[in-house]
Amino acid sequence: MEVVAEHLERPSDEKDYALKPLDFKVIAEKSVDAQAQRPTWSGRLEFILASVGYAVGLGNVWRFPYLCYSSGGGAFLIPYLTMVLLCGIPLLYMEFSIGQYTRLGPVHALAKICPLLKGVGLATVVISFVFSTYYNVLMSWALFYFFNSFQATLPWTSCNNTWNAVENCSSGFPGNTSLLQSSSQQFFDHRLLQKTSGIEDIGGIRWELFGYLIISWVIVYLCIFKGVRSTGKVVYFTAVFPYFILFALLINNVQLPGAKNGILYFVTPVWSKLFQVKVWVNAAAQVFNSIGIAFGSMISMASYNKFNNNVLRDALIVSFTNSFTSILAGFVIFSAIGYMAHIHNLPVDNIATDGPGLVFVVYPEVLSTMPIYQLWAPLFFFMLLCLGLDSQFATVEVAITFIKDEFGPQVLRFLKREELLTLAVCIVGFALGIPHITKGGVYVFQLMDHYTAVVSLVFLAFFEVVAVCWIFGVPRICLMIKRMQGNTPNIYFRLCWWLLCPLLVLCILISSIVQYTPAHYGKYSYPGWAEGLGWGVSLLSIVWIPLGAIQEIYSNKGSLLQRIKTAMISKIDLDDDDPLPEKQNHDNPASETLFTSVA
Repeated sequence: MEVVAEHLERPSDEKDYALKPLDFKVIAEKSVDAQAQRPTWSGRLEFILASVGYAVGLGNVWRFPYLCYSSGGGAFLIPYLTMVLLCGIPLLYMEFSIGQYTRLGPVHALAKICPLLKGVGLATVVISFVFSTYYNVLMSWALFYFFNSFQATLPWTSCNNTWNAVENCSSGFPGNTSLLQSSSQQFFDHRLLQKTSGIEDIGGIRWELFGYLIISWVIVYLCIFKGVRSTGKVVYFTAVFPYFILFALLINNVQLPGAKNGILYFVTPVWSKLFQVKVWVNAAAQVFNSIGIAFGSMISMASYNKFNNNVLRDALIVSFTNSFTSILAGFVIFSAIGYMAHIHNLPVDNIATDGPGLVFVVYPEVLSTMPIYQLWAPLFFFMLLCLGLDSQFATVEVAITFIKDEFGPQVLRFLKREELLTLAVCIVGFALGIPHITKGGVYVFQLMDHYTAVVSLVFLAFFEVVAVCWIFGVPRICLMIKRMQGNTPNIYFRLCWWLLCPLLVLCILISSIVQYTPAHYGKYSYPGWAEGLGWGVSLLSIVWIPLGAIQEIYSNKGSLLQRIKTAMISKIDLDDDDPLPEKQNHDNPASETLFTSVA
């Protein structure tokens, strides 16, 4: 869901972009031409659908419903919507504005805004690509369930299969307190994953999943290899289709016995939860993860907008659509869980669970008990595939965007065609995903997800907010927006950017550090070396922030204090006597060399 647009084509002759001491005038003229050639979305709807598709993903289906019921039910909506209003919308508005004004990807845009923290841009590229390497594994799981759901009898409904451990298998749902396992849990553990006892025993490759992983990457490639010409059209389907399935499932589910109890369990407020700091931290973390703040995707997508596009309107549409989808998914999931609790005579909280288990264990069990399950099961897993693909498009395109902007002439001279660059990135992503489809792959998956989507993201969000809101400054943000929109953002957004967003993100960061808990998968605890590996993955993105700052300070002249001050000066000229915005002298991204002595 990131940059689902094509980058401008540049000449393959790298001498056209060589920096020479006296070529600044020539470079400026080329910059204007290059910016004029940068493609834009063919319509506003494509940008909105791509952004909504990026924001709305699998987390809306499994993470939000679980967080809601475990963090106070209906009461959780108060901190959640508060965080959407105070952090989600203002920061999304800010990222859209940065991308649209600079017409650059996150690396070069943030390098211009705050050279001292230019490493934040590269860190967003790294975290997005790492995310894409294991997120596509979920697509392979969805494909596996999708094709298995066409059987006359759903294979996860009985204990009479070769993969079942018959001695502790229950054809119904035994509940979380029972020593038995449901047949759907055993299908997930022993048929899909063929799970080992821990990350210490990684096991061999699951060749079925290997094939499905290839298929999922092929789908991603076919949807993005032509840039805006392909992906911009694909999102019309992948972003809209899941809503038809969600509404159809909701209409079906609310008519089932016990559905009302599940919905009430989901929305009944537990007001005492509002006084727990963890609930507010969970709400903020959900907003950041769901909307995609600090992943760089929103900046990239907005860079393909027309200069005067109304980004505030788009930010409001994307934010509220994302929140609406999360709440809608909660009603769909818990109406079904209430039905299953009814037919198995169990409390709702014995069935509800967090993470992939909610959609790959609990919901398949629900589907098997529904009328016309032969219809609902394939549609549900196809919906999951669509939800995940939009997010995957964007995260892969972040890496492609960076390579084109930074090394375009050299890379294209070697690969000849841009489609081959996209293919190369997809092949690397596929290769890095192979450890996740081994028999111990689920432990690798959980470790990566914990240290990427939880630990790293909070650090990146904090430094991005500091770079833009405090060092670059709110007055400059407002001037950028005024030049695009014709008016200055109101006091609400200025207050959020100047005070509320930085303080709230800082509180989230501190709370995440204080309340840090090691990664775990169910009752399995990771060994020390695996925890160290997880922190290594986390540092893989974070390390670029200090490295970028050190390189920038070292390259400047003067005393240490003077070098730091120089590094905090923005390279975006916003003086009042600037030329018209559409004729501004934006430097050519390809003429910049980031981290010349570091990377």
